[in-house]
Amino acid sequence: MKFEEFNHSVPGPTPPPGISDYLRSLWYDAKGDWNNAHEIIQDREDKTAAWIHAFLHRKEGDIANADYWYTKAGKTRPGTALEEEWKEIVKSLL
Repeated sequence: MKFEEFNHSVPGPTPPPGISDYLRSLWYDAKGDWNNAHEIIQDREDKTAAWIHAFLHRKEGDIANADYWYTKAGKTRPGTALEEEWKEIVKSLL
């Protein structure tokens, strides 16, 4: 799946079939469903999940918690817009 296809799927009623939980989380985030996005990712313990978790807390405005998760992901909080980080994460997963 290409980024454009994923992005165009967001207005639909359900995430594209067969995508990872990481992408499902980001799909729900793009729909404005932060709680569902967070629920999907919060119990995963790998670096990719930590990056998404960090992004979600940054979006929420909980910067201290976001920075904790960025550290677990081996990253630093970016200075880019949230929309740019979302695109970066999605593209890295596709």
